Amino acid sequence: MDDWSDYLVCLAVSEAGSLTAAAQQLAVSQPTVTRRLQALEQRFGEPVFERDHGQLRLTPLGQKVVAHAKRMREEASAIERAVIAQDQSLSGLVVVSASEGLGADWLPRALASFQRDNPGIGIEISIKNNTANLADREADIALRWNGPGTQQSLIGRRGATVGAGLYASKAYLDSNGRPETVEDLADHSCVGWSMVDFFGWPSTEHGTPVLPKNISFKANSPASHVKGIEAGFGVGVTSHRLALQNPLLERILPDFSSSLDLWVVAHETVRKSARVRAAFDHIIAQMQADSAYFSRGEPSTL
Repeated sequence: MDDWSDYLVCLAVSEAGSLTAAAQQLAVSQPTVTRRLQALEQRFGEPVFERDHGQLRLTPLGQKVVAHAKRMREEASAIERAVIAQDQSLSGLVVVSASEGLGADWLPRALASFQRDNPGIGIEISIKNNTANLADREADIALRWNGPGTQQSLIGRRGATVGAGLYASKAYLDSNGRPETVEDLADHSCVGWSMVDFFGWPSTEHGTPVLPKNISFKANSPASHVKGIEAGFGVGVTSHRLALQNPLLERILPDFSSSLDLWVVAHETVRKSARVRAAFDHIIAQMQADSAYFSRGEPSTL
């Protein structure tokens, strides 16, 4: 009898790009992934992957297997969502996906009162800087920037607007001067992002980008990014809520501002679950109560 999970192992290898990454994703050992792929290929009598310049590439058979495995995963996820939607008890687990900056700082504080009021509901926070797939049950609720995304069957509400500005350490500014115009930024080092630069960089009033003289520090973590600014690497655009927690930072060019909308998103089926709906509404209420914290960096109400 076929082991249907072997097809999902093939799918995981295809999506992860390597045996090692697939093993991490599946929480098994690499030899286990290799053994199950070999078992699948033995049943078929031909390979599902071939090596091309050191990279794993799907064979024509492998492409068919992955296409069917995706549909298997989608159907399994649909069953799980349907089961959760029928659950109207305020008990069980709610998984919330968020980026590091929110998930490691604000979100635990925001959900503490929810769990006290609903002791039967457990909370799991999944830190993801990429987008969680809610249809595949990677999370029940996701905090996302600038909208719910393009995935079908998702519902979302805007919870807060996050404001940002230009900041540098006082020590850096004492050594390198304080910019008085946007054009002055061309003489300064930049603390940037090694992922999507959500807030952007200033332009002149005519829309001409002002490029810094160099990028001296990059990070893919909001905490590391603001620490780079604090350490004196240069000027960076960061949220007021993170910057104003640090007395070593100084805002420059206050006429420049940037903002992003923060959304709370769930799959429309899963949202019918009483515990997911309750957590969803609680997060929205907490964001709205903390609107000044998000927009201007004022002290949190939590």
